[in-house]
Amino acid sequence: MIRTLAIGNYRSLLDLVIPFGNLNVITGDNASGKSNLYKALRLLSETAQGGVINSLAREGGLNSTFWAGPENISDRMRKGEVEIQGGARQKSARLRLGFSGDDFGYSISLGLPSPGNLGPTAFALDPEIKRECIWAGNSFRPASVLVDRTGAVTKVRSNRSWEVISQHTSNFESIFGQVADPEKAPEIIALREEIKSWRFYDHFRSDNDAPARLPQLGTRTPVLHHDGRDLAAALQTIIEIGDVEALNEAVSDAFPGAKLCISVQEDGRFNVNLRQEGLLRPLSASELSDGTLRYLLWVAALLTPRPPPLMVLNEPETSLHPDLLPALGRLIIRASTTTQVWVVSHASRLIAALEDSEYCNSVHLSKTLGQTEVVGQGMLDRPSWHWPDKNK
Repeated sequence: MIRTLAIGNYRSLLDLVIPFGNLNVITGDNASGKSNLYKALRLLSETAQGGVINSLAREGGLNSTFWAGPENISDRMRKGEVEIQGGARQKSARLRLGFSGDDFGYSISLGLPSPGNLGPTAFALDPEIKRECIWAGNSFRPASVLVDRTGAVTKVRSNRSWEVISQHTSNFESIFGQVADPEKAPEIIALREEIKSWRFYDHFRSDNDAPARLPQLGTRTPVLHHDGRDLAAALQTIIEIGDVEALNEAVSDAFPGAKLCISVQEDGRFNVNLRQEGLLRPLSASELSDGTLRYLLWVAALLTPRPPPLMVLNEPETSLHPDLLPALGRLIIRASTTTQVWVVSHASRLIAALEDSEYCNSVHLSKTLGQTEVVGQGMLDRPSWHWPDKNK
C-alpha cells in the first residue's frame, strides 16, 4: 500500500507530500490542483509502462509541466508586502515524482538534456531521466537504497557494496523497461509489476453509441476495461466467480427492488438487463439512463474479482443523479477493504458518504499564489520525505 506520495515541480504542485491510507478522498475548490494530482499519479504509473516520456509529450513537453512561478516564494511575497517576482534559477529544473509504501519506495527525476552532452539529434527537447531510486522501507535514506540509477549508470546494492549492472541505461527510458534480472535486481521486477497493476478509471462512455450499451462478445473478464466496453462480461464474471451477494446488494442499494441479469445470445454476445420494480420486462443496456449505466459500470469496476493494489477514481460522480451518490460511496468503502482506493471528487454528497467511514483519509487541497497546498497540513503533519537529488 502507498503510504506517501510526493510530487515536485509539476504544474501547481511545487512541493507536495501527502499521506495516504486504504480509503482516500481528494477534494478542493475548482482549480485547486485535484486534476494535477491525478495526472501526476498517472505519470508515475507510466514509468512501469514505458510511456512516461510520451505522456509528457502529450502534455506539451516537459517545460510546459514545470511550475510556472518563482523558484522560491518568500514570506514577504506570501504576505503581499512585495509583488511576486523571480530571479536567476539556482538549481536545475527537475520534475520529481515518488511514493513510498510498506516494503519499497521509488522516485524518478526528469530534466531537459544538458546542451553540452547533445550530439546530432532532432530530439533535443525530449526529457531525460536524471535519477531513479528504489529503497527499502517507507522513507529514503542513503543506507536503505537498493537500486540507484544516475544518468546512464544503474547499480544495485550487493551486501555492503555496490554492483554496476548497466553502464548504458537509456536516458529516455525507465529502469523498469531496461533491467530484468530476477537475481541481481528483484526489487525492480516486483515494483514494476505492482505499478503496472494500478488501475485508473476516469471516463466511462454512456452516450447512445457507447460499447457498454451494445451486445458484445463475452469472455471471462475479471478486470473491467478502463472505458467500460466489456461491462456485461465483467458483471457475468462477478456472478460466476466473484462476490455475487455484494453485486446484488450494490444494485438493490441504488435501485430498490431491482435485479440484474446478463442475457447471452446464440452468437455468444452478452447484454446487460436490469429488471426494475413495477416494469413488466427488464430494460436492456441500450434503454438505461446515463446515470444508471454509469452506476453499473462502477459496480463492475469496484467489485472486481481481481483486486489491484491501487484503484484511482477520477470524479466518479459524473452523470450520476445525486441520490445515487450515497450508494456509490458505500460501494467504494466496501471496495477499500480489499484494495487501496483514491477518489478525486468535488461532489459533497459523495464526499460526505466516504467520510462516514472511520478509515477515510480526507485530503482537502487549496491554492495559494498559484501553488497547491494541503489545507491544515503543518510541518508536523507532513510525512517524512527526502528526494535523492534534491540539491541538484
